[in-house]
Amino acid sequence: MSTRTAIVVPGNESRVAGGYRISAACINCVREAERLARKYPVDAVVFTGFTRGSGPSEAEQMRDAWEGPDVELVVEPTASRTAENAVRTLPLLVERQIERAYVVCTPLHLFRTRFLFSRLYGAHGIETSFRVPRLPPSPRAVAWELVAIPVVRRHLRGAEAELKSKGEP
Repeated sequence: MSTRTAIVVPGNESRVAGGYRISAACINCVREAERLARKYPVDAVVFTGFTRGSGPSEAEQMRDAWEGPDVELVVEPTASRTAENAVRTLPLLVERQIERAYVVCTPLHLFRTRFLFSRLYGAHGIETSFRVPRLPPSPRAVAWELVAIPVVRRHLRGAEAELKSKGEP
């Protein structure tokens, strides 16, 4: 019996005229997910990210950009931060009996992504590994990560509380 596997891609947006779109870095993460899906047997790809305003969510935009193999594409359109990406995709993986997840994120985002997803997924028996596309860091991304690092533990506690409020162990 083969291990059920998913790829999870958290969103990343940028402001453009008339609203928000997924960033070029996010598109690169989708392309990395496509490469993974061509290389390994994958049961589902989960895109996660919300929207500011009235346009399509980051998750929907990533799904629409998908050019990879024909696999189940799952959209989680409500998460607005990394901890929410992890906690809100977890039930989607559990209901699909996923045992292994590849999480694709930008290189600068890897520290927080690994910290949060490993703990939340691992507590539910999901083996988690991480992939990053080759991307140069932008000054904005460096600044964002430096601001986010001090609150990562608080975000983890919030995600764990969200799980408990939904009756998840």
